Amino acid sequence: MFKIGSRTVKTAIGTALSIFIAQSLQLANYASAGILTILCVQTTKKKSLQTSKERFLACVLVIGFSAVFFSVLGFSPWVVGLLLLIFIPTVVAFKLQQGIVTSSVILLQFYIEEQLTWALVWNQLSLITIGIGVAFLVNFYMPSLDSSMYELQRKIEEQLKKLLQSMAKALENESDDVDLFKEHLTEIRTLIEKGKALSFRDVENHVLRHENPFYNYFSMREKQFVVLERSVILLNRIRGEYVQEEMTATFLRELSEHVHPGNTAHFYLMKLYQMQHEFESMPLPKSHQEFQSSAALVQFVREMIHYLEIKSHFSGLPQMEKKTKPVKRQPKRA
Repeated sequence: MFKIGSRTVKTAIGTALSIFIAQSLQLANYASAGILTILCVQTTKKKSLQTSKERFLACVLVIGFSAVFFSVLGFSPWVVGLLLLIFIPTVVAFKLQQGIVTSSVILLQFYIEEQLTWALVWNQLSLITIGIGVAFLVNFYMPSLDSSMYELQRKIEEQLKKLLQSMAKALENESDDVDLFKEHLTEIRTLIEKGKALSFRDVENHVLRHENPFYNYFSMREKQFVVLERSVILLNRIRGEYVQEEMTATFLRELSEHVHPGNTAHFYLMKLYQMQHEFESMPLPKSHQEFQSSAALVQFVREMIHYLEIKSHFSGLPQMEKKTKPVKRQPKRA
């Protein structure tokens, strides 16, 4: 499907603006400003700031290298090759490797002109400033990712709810579909990976902010996911019809109805601790099979405690802002 992203729009606008400014100032090779803008438009603000700095410094550095090499050795393809042979390792050593391509544009302009005058150096510095500066400015518009992250959060919790309900059915011996568990787990893993990538991108779009509540949320769900994977394996070892299984299944159904980004884990942790205490007071298993099943169930409850403990350390997500129409108050009736 044909789609134009925000980065494409910014690249198009920035390139046109760079060329317009350079052409208006009657700079030679004004199209180079547009090329520099195309090379400098990035996906995030932090990356834009970092690459703009690296590219600018690399371009300034290549002017110095060009002045020395071309003045001493003249203008020939072999001099260009020798210059790059020394220039590229130097740029890498100074951790300015993002600027190799952009500085090469400036280097080749000097080679084409076959001269190195102050007027030409000033022209190139102006092109660098315009091209990189415009790219940096247009990069400071980044569309909000909040709605996409809220949608991923909603989908993860929907899948968690389904998985917990499927686990409850398995404990009640109503269903034991291993493929269904795999389907839920695969979907949850995919959604978490997408969420972490998107939230990390959002962190990169805030220059002065190093944390994101969504990134913490998706990381928390990732840790819970590992626990759920172990819990699903334990279900295959729980066989029989015991009161403990019914109690655990009831708890899972209740928990599935309260999966949300807020923090009510402490309430359900207390219920699990109480359920653990009740299990300890029940009669011991009479057969080897009952013992294995009971041990697996006890371990399953411990895993669910760990699942909730992970959530208990999460402070919650901010509420999504919704635009609502003001409600007209009706006059009270006597």
